[in-house]
Amino acid sequence: MTRRIVLAGGNGFIGRLLVKSFVAGNYEVVILTRSPGEGETAIRQVRWDGRTLGDWAGEFEGAHALINLAGRSVNCRYNARNRREILESRVQSTKVLGDAIARCRQPPQVWLNASTATIYKHTFDRQMDEATGELGATPEAKDEFSIKVARAWEETLYEAHTPVTRKVALRTAMVFAASKGGVYRTLRGLTRWGLGGTIAGGRQFISWIHEVDFCHSVEWLIHRDDFSGPVNVASPNPIPQRKMMRIIRRECGVPFGLPATRRMLEVAAFVHRTEAELILKSRRVVPSRLLAEGFQFRFPRMEEAVREIEGRL
Repeated sequence: MTRRIVLAGGNGFIGRLLVKSFVAGNYEVVILTRSPGEGETAIRQVRWDGRTLGDWAGEFEGAHALINLAGRSVNCRYNARNRREILESRVQSTKVLGDAIARCRQPPQVWLNASTATIYKHTFDRQMDEATGELGATPEAKDEFSIKVARAWEETLYEAHTPVTRKVALRTAMVFAASKGGVYRTLRGLTRWGLGGTIAGGRQFISWIHEVDFCHSVEWLIHRDDFSGPVNVASPNPIPQRKMMRIIRRECGVPFGLPATRRMLEVAAFVHRTEAELILKSRRVVPSRLLAEGFQFRFPRMEEAVREIEGRL
């Protein structure tokens, strides 16, 4: 059986984590990218534009898995142009991948498509899993656009006509990793500058996952023929933002962190050309499907995850 995995948008932060993991596991990896030659140069890279069918579609013939990570970064201001690019980059890439699979004589056995844990409703008092979690926007969290994107992303995946290919929507939480470009390095930097305190009261829950558990869960899902539909890819222990920052401060050896009000965060987000929603929304997401089927998390608690990452940094 072939062990070829095609990664669409595989040169980004998440893609680089998966490439490293798959290469270590002796998989053959092919990256679909708009800019071949950048990023992981030891891996075969094939040009695509994320919108139109091309010769790249031949990479799907006989592949074991397709993983789609393509999409414009959400770390920006949500002006009209950026909103359009964020939405279209996800929907168009997902649609054209479905079209390519539909034309295959020997299509991939499984298609894992990126989604987001942000799809669930802003909540403090209840956990959100795949079966009972409520989807929808909340004015307090200012997440209407993010929910719209998440819904359209998943709907495009499910609408694709791929009767032979199993489809999984990866509702992924924040991935904590040691490498540059991820959220953990940003939080670590703020902490070391004395800015790692509570934000807007710190009650909002943070859903997260350690890079090792993320990569292992993706590989696990590739080989679980009985899994399809949405899967929460997150640690089983989301925690309040104030507790998260307390753990990071302790592991970094920083005794204090200045707090920030909601208004201060919104001003800072404007200055740094990003959106306050990324830290204000309370995401209390749990991976019930993974747990029910016996997936073992190596770093289920944030204390363990941060300590392991700091041990490498």
